[in-house]
Amino acid sequence: MNSKLIAIIAAIVIVVGALYVFLSKEKEQAIVIDPDAELVFPSLSYRTGPYAPNGIPFADGYADYFTLLNERDGGIGGVPIKLIECETGYNTEKGVECYESTKGEGALVYQPLSTGITYQLIPKATADDIPVHSMGYGRTSAANGKIFSHIFNYPGTYWDAASIIIKYIKGQEGGDLNGKNIALVYHNSAYGKEPIRTLEELAKKHGYELTLLAVDHPGQEQKSQWLQIRRDQPDYVLMWGWGVMNQVAIQEAANIRYPMDRFIGVWWSASENDVLPAGDGADGYKAIAFHGVGDGFEVYDDLRKYVVDTGKAAGDGSNLGTVLYNRGMYAAVLAAEAARTAQVMHGVAGITSGQMRDGMEALKIDQARMAELGLANFGPEINVTCENHGGPGLGAIQQWDASSKSWSLITGFTGADREVVDALIMEDSAAYAAENNISERDCG
Repeated sequence: MNSKLIAIIAAIVIVVGALYVFLSKEKEQAIVIDPDAELVFPSLSYRTGPYAPNGIPFADGYADYFTLLNERDGGIGGVPIKLIECETGYNTEKGVECYESTKGEGALVYQPLSTGITYQLIPKATADDIPVHSMGYGRTSAANGKIFSHIFNYPGTYWDAASIIIKYIKGQEGGDLNGKNIALVYHNSAYGKEPIRTLEELAKKHGYELTLLAVDHPGQEQKSQWLQIRRDQPDYVLMWGWGVMNQVAIQEAANIRYPMDRFIGVWWSASENDVLPAGDGADGYKAIAFHGVGDGFEVYDDLRKYVVDTGKAAGDGSNLGTVLYNRGMYAAVLAAEAARTAQVMHGVAGITSGQMRDGMEALKIDQARMAELGLANFGPEINVTCENHGGPGLGAIQQWDASSKSWSLITGFTGADREVVDALIMEDSAAYAAENNISERDCG
């Protein structure tokens, strides 16, 4: 065989190979669109009751991002979005009623915005083949996707938050927490109790003393807890609060002149609503965060252009850029990206809830994609897998400046103590599996 013939054959091989790759990609990208399809996203909101100041901005951010996608892009993958809002009042029973009344309308994913509701929906939604995204709340051990097939809590969990806060405090104390006293003021509910076990394990590891101070629903009565804090003078106070409880706690801390830079909340105790009522007394208060703060992101240009300025906003537009509006918007961003992933995976635009679950489990968002979404450097990259439904588990510390009435991130994003947190996740998820006769999924 001469060299000319060899060259011709090689060229043919290259062309055929390129054609195969091209056709394969075309097939992969071909998505069937049903003109009558719609993507249904229920919103279990609470615009009434003692938790409304926190529930409203989250619900607004969630709704407005989906409205933006409809108005600017015609939906997701050419399919319009239908948002169904159902008022729960942060009541577990009403939340379950909302789930039952909306699941038959083609619901793709539920965002309960309540740990109590999440706990109740875990077995129900799993049986109904509908995913639940309890973003940064709910049952932490649901991060083990081998056991909890339909529950996702990316980009981080309560146990991640507790661990990162302790890591931050340790850094503030020169790397030594031995003999320190750390108090936890917590909502006396499944939500508030969630970090206790992690903080106890970390206390054993680092040698600090943990004081637990429960606050009953809705959290307006806290005199006795803060009298104890004034008497004991713990080195740091952590808070797992929500709604009016946060406002009252921060005001009480200011009243007893507790150092605000040693008062650190979880990411649900970190909104403008929590600190503004205390005025200058809240200056220096800190909290953990799993996303950026403020409205200095390009996506806000489009939100104003297509949603607020056209009168289509869920609220009056005043919440844009606040912590909980950002979080609601972020929840919608992650849901939309998972839906987009599912459409590509299954080659159909009008996806089912089961296909949405697949998209959530395969969700990958890098910084390049965040920039495309107008959210450059808004949060860490996310890579969900069959084994890990909890995401990267990173957090940063934010601090309140009362003079400018603004939050700022004072640290970069850092990881949790995986040795402690992952062991607890495995232990708790194994106990849940044994109690409910669930076998581990094969993620191989």
